[in-house]
Amino acid sequence: MKPLRGTNLKRFLKAQERPDHPLALVLCDVEDPVNVGSAFRIADAAGVVEMVLTGITPTPPHKLIDKVGRGKDKRVKWRHVMDVAEALKGLKSEGWTIVAVELTEDAVPYSEYVWPEKACLVVGHEDHGVTQKALAHTDARVFIPMHGKGASLNVHVALGIVTFAALHAR
Repeated sequence: MKPLRGTNLKRFLKAQERPDHPLALVLCDVEDPVNVGSAFRIADAAGVVEMVLTGITPTPPHKLIDKVGRGKDKRVKWRHVMDVAEALKGLKSEGWTIVAVELTEDAVPYSEYVWPEKACLVVGHEDHGVTQKALAHTDARVFIPMHGKGASLNVHVALGIVTFAALHAR
């Protein structure tokens, strides 16, 4: 067997069943443009409806976002909103259930969470996580159980894991 490339790869991917559960992503003060570029690739791969960049999150065009994101910012609907609370309130008013990927006292493992029909995932800053201001506007919090000595994963890795779990768990 050899890896699929070109037209054969496109046909293979097109034939895959696509979940019809909409997902949105919010990046709350994600500072590293590499993580933002990776988030665009995740959003494109998962068919995310919209991505909202908030606060200090860098926005395209940006050299590193372009390099890592491989142009996916041109395929994924995105916008920047300075105030995360404003962004989350707006998404809630559109019927999104806001789910933070964050370790909190009431967080449940992402694999045990009963995912709603229309979920919006929120990830936060690489060092500080999702802000208190953002958490105040979330409906639920989920976490990735860690079994090694590290307490967390890189933000874009965590986003990828939870995005695809949410997409396929419903």
